[in-house]
Order: sequence, then structure tokens, then C-alpha cells
Amino acid sequence: MVDMNRVIDQVVREKGIEREVLIDALEQALVTAARKKMGNRNLEAHFDEATGNINIYEYMTVMDEVEDSYTQIGLDEAREKYDPDCEVGDELGIPVDSSDWSRITAQVAKQVIIQKVREAERDIIYTEFIDRKGEVINGIVQRVEKGDIIVNLGRTDASLPYSEQIRSENYRQGDRIRALLLKVQKESRGPQLVLSRTHPDFVKKLFEIEVPEIREGVVEIMGCAREPGERAKIAVRSHDSDVDPQGACIGMRGSRVRGVMQELRGERIDVIVWDDSPATYGANALSPAQISRAMIDEEQNAMTIIVPEDQLSLAIGRRGQNVKLAARLMGWKLDIISEEESKKREAQRRKMMDLPGMDPFKVAKVARIDIHSLGDFADASPELLAELLEIDADGVKALKAAAKELYEQELIAATGGEEAEEQAPVESAPEAVADAEAENDSEEETSEE
Repeated sequence: MVDMNRVIDQVVREKGIEREVLIDALEQALVTAARKKMGNRNLEAHFDEATGNINIYEYMTVMDEVEDSYTQIGLDEAREKYDPDCEVGDELGIPVDSSDWSRITAQVAKQVIIQKVREAERDIIYTEFIDRKGEVINGIVQRVEKGDIIVNLGRTDASLPYSEQIRSENYRQGDRIRALLLKVQKESRGPQLVLSRTHPDFVKKLFEIEVPEIREGVVEIMGCAREPGERAKIAVRSHDSDVDPQGACIGMRGSRVRGVMQELRGERIDVIVWDDSPATYGANALSPAQISRAMIDEEQNAMTIIVPEDQLSLAIGRRGQNVKLAARLMGWKLDIISEEESKKREAQRRKMMDLPGMDPFKVAKVARIDIHSLGDFADASPELLAELLEIDADGVKALKAAAKELYEQELIAATGGEEAEEQAPVESAPEAVADAEAENDSEEETSEE
């Protein structure tokens, strides 16, 4: 048999694999190899520390009369050859002839060592990177596979999936890249590392790198929302009244925030001050727009924000980006309306109060599902109204009918006034014609005279 002590000691020393783990793997692998040769016998392998050999034993039951020669041994033979003190029913380990096991042992040992070394290296890599999950990682672009960027991190590779890439960015082989270590997954083929450049935490970590006050815990990042590659909003607060959190993150002449923006290839970043008052926080989150006031529904985490007419487009932002980011940052539903629209809604709320059975509480309830006018009420789903207002089908029918009637009266009043204005010049036309005819008649009489 092969003296495995020297081989085991070398692997343990060089690869850092535990001795017991390696010995156990060798024993199990050798039993598997033996069963391929001997059949499905009750075999066990035991490592002999003194000799460095791995011995194989076949376990058989001691019997008075042998019925199965593969699993049983007679009492007389067992006492004579192996153990003079054995009794019927004992499990006896019988050494398997090892004269032809040297080559098999060497092959098995080689395979097991290779496998265990690979597993150990994978475990080392996993342990190293699982502790770095959520950190910013530096690497070099290795290649691109089906849109995913493979990044070399030194000891292993990581993947930057297409879904985690900023659309406006392009990378080539050999480019340096920074990204957030988003996931570390332990799989049979080895640890799978997933990177991200679009996750909000990437922006948070970049600010942590740029701003000492964040690293020291003086300034805290309370939230971040992004449209990767275009715009981001980050909310900060200070635990020291002498430190301005917004100024600390922006830096002298914008140096700190500019460093983050450069890493994100020019992504605009709004640094806003967090506040425990939803109204104040909402106003800050909509920066740079100025708001007039806010109506808050804390139960629904919803807020209607009224802004001057000239601030409406700024508050909403291009393609709704500003309000979307603000809502995502706060975790609230935000409805932005102008002062004029607010007045219209208030007038409609008063009219809805005239509907049978409606009160301020119920009017506020229907407003949560975007019913802000009599027309909205008349068009609303009967089932939804019944559930929301907790009334039966007949009650809903009566409410919708009343809303429809009032709405139609509104339309008639509105269109009637316009028609009257349009028809006024037409009604005066015959009078103008009559005056002109009278003047002509007078001229004709004068000429006759």
C-alpha cells in the first residue's frame, strides 16, 4: 500500500485543508473504488496513522450456520482465523487482501486530493468575498459573454449582468471597472459573484468613500433612489448639529459629489436633507422645485403636493423623473398638482359632499383611488365604491345616479354659457341689416326729391 502520511502532510501544509477532512475523503473514495471491484459488500476503510496505509475491511455477521457467504461467516472459522473471543451475532471486520490495491489507492488518492484542493480553494474564495458583500470592488474587464461583462478580480472572476449595467456605458477588454458586490452565491462549480453598477447601494458606497463624515458615522445616508445613468436622489441627515449633512456630501465647490458623478459617468445627483416630518421631507425630495403646501394621508403613505403653476413642470420633471425619484426615495405615493387644479378639486369635493350619504371622511376615502370630481365618481366601478364606502349595491346605484345628474348639470351650465356667447353676434346681425336698409331708403328718398 502507498504510504499516505507524507502526501497528506504536504497537502495539508500547502493547501490549508484540514487533515481529518482529507483522510475521511480518502477513506470514502477508496471504499467506493473497492465496491466497483468487489460488488456491493459491507466495506469500510480505515487510515493507519502509524504505517500511513489505508486498510479495507469487509464486515460480516458471525453465524452458527452460514446461509449467505457474502454477508455471513461461520463461528468456527471466525474464531480460528480472526477473533477467538467472537460470538454468534457479532459484526466482524475481515481485512481485505491488499496485495493488488497499491495502484488503485494511488489513483484514488490523486483524484481525491485534486477534488479536495479545488473545494478548499472555492471555500477560501467564498469566505473572502462573502465578507465583502455590499462593498465596492475593483476589477479588470476580461470579456463579454451574451451581454454580461466578466470581470477579473485577481483570484476569481465576477459577472456584471446586462441588467446591472448602466445603459450609456461601454467597456472593452482590459478596462478598469468599479462595481458593487451584489451577490455571493455558493454553487457546485464554485462561488458565483454578481456585480452591479445600477443598484442604489452603489451610490451610497461611493459617497461613503468620498465623504469622511459618512465613514465616521457623523452623517448618515437615509435613502437613495436612482434612474441609473441619468439622475439620483440621496437623502442624508447629521448626528452633529454643527455639521451640515448636505454641505458635507457636496463638498467644497462640489468636489465630493462631483467625484461620485464622474464614477457614474455624469449621472446627476440631488443631495437632499432628510426630515422626520413627511411634509418637509417631501418638499426637500422634490428639490429643486418649490412647493406651496402638502396634504398628507399617513395611513396610506400618500401625499398631495400643491405647487405654483410655474413650478409644476419642474416638480414633475422630465418624463416624470423628479416626482418618481422623490416617491421612491420616501416610499410614499406623491400626487403633484397646481394651485389651480387644487382649487378645482376643492370645489369638486364640496359638490361631492352634496351626494346622499357622503361626508368629509368618505370624500377623502374616494380621493385615495383618484376620484376627485363628480365625473370621476359617476364613472367609478360600482364594486370598488361598494367595498370602499361599505354600502350595498342599491346605495351605490343611487350615489352614482346623483353624481351623474349633478355632473350633467355642470356640463350644461358650462356649455350653455359658451353657446350664449357664440350666438350673441348672430342674433344682432338682423338688426345691423335692418339699420343698413333704413339708411339706403333714406338716401333714395333724398335723391328723388
